[in-house]
Amino acid sequence: MPELGSILTAIVTPFDDAGNVDEEAFVALHHHVCSHGSDGIVACGSTGEAATLDDDEHLRVIELACAERPAGTTVIAGAGSNDTRHAVKLTARATELGADAILSVTPYYNKPNRRGLIAHYEAIAAATDKPILLYNIPGRSVIDIPNEVLAELAQIDGIVGVKQANDANLGPIDGLDVYAGNDDSFAQALDRGAVGGILVASHVVGDEMRRMITEPDQRAEIDAGLRDLYAALGVTTNPIPIKAALNLLGHRAGGLRLPLVEADEQELAVIRAALERHGLLEPVHS
Repeated sequence: MPELGSILTAIVTPFDDAGNVDEEAFVALHHHVCSHGSDGIVACGSTGEAATLDDDEHLRVIELACAERPAGTTVIAGAGSNDTRHAVKLTARATELGADAILSVTPYYNKPNRRGLIAHYEAIAAATDKPILLYNIPGRSVIDIPNEVLAELAQIDGIVGVKQANDANLGPIDGLDVYAGNDDSFAQALDRGAVGGILVASHVVGDEMRRMITEPDQRAEIDAGLRDLYAALGVTTNPIPIKAALNLLGHRAGGLRLPLVEADEQELAVIRAALERHGLLEPVHS
C-alpha cells in the first residue's frame, strides 16, 4: 500500500441549517468513511466545496480533520488556488496543522503555460516538507497537464503523485503515484497500475471499493455492480448527489452553498433508486 493509502475519500463538508460548517457532523462522517474502507480522507477538495469556504473555514476543517482523525489514517489537505501566493499560504498553514500531504489543483481560469505551471508548483513545494499530490481535473480547471509535463513536475522535490481526473491520461507516469480521480474509472486505473483512488462513492460503498484492491480477480465484477451507483452520483454536479445520498442514509451532510443547489425531485429519485438497488436504503412503499 502506498504511504498515503489506496482508498482516499474526498470528503464532503457538512453544513448546518444556518449554512455554517457542522463540525460535529464532519467528525462523525470522517470516522464513518475510515471505518468503511478508506485509508484516509482528502479534506477541502472539490467535493468538500473548498471553492466556497473562506480561508478560516478551510483551515479549520483541515485542523479538525488532523485533530480528530481515526488512528492509522491519513489526512490530505486540499490547498490549491489559481493564485500562487494563496496556494503557498494554504499549503504552509495545512502543513503546520498536521496534514500528511497536500493536494494541489492546477490553477484554474488564468490558464498558465507550461513554464508558469512549473514555477507555480516549485513555489508550492518550497512551502512544505509534506508530499504533494498534483490534481489534474481539466473538466473544472480548464487546464490539462499532459503526462510528459506531469513527469517533468515529478522532478520537483516533494511532488510524489497525481490525482488524475482526465481518463484519457490514466497510464503510468514516471516518478508519480497515480490516483484515479473519477469513481467510474477506478477499476481501469488500478488495472493500469494506479496505486489507488481519491473517490466520492466511497462515502457510501467504501467497503466494496476496497475489495477492488484486495480482491483483484473480482475487480471487474465489483466495478460492474457499482456502475449504476456511479451514474446516480453523477446525475448532476458533484457534490450535490453525494450530499443527497448521505442525507438519505441518515448522515448529516446538510445543504450546499450557492452557486450549488440541492438535488431536485427527479435527481433525488435517481439517487434514492440506486441506493435502494444496492440495499443501502429500504424501498419506500406507496
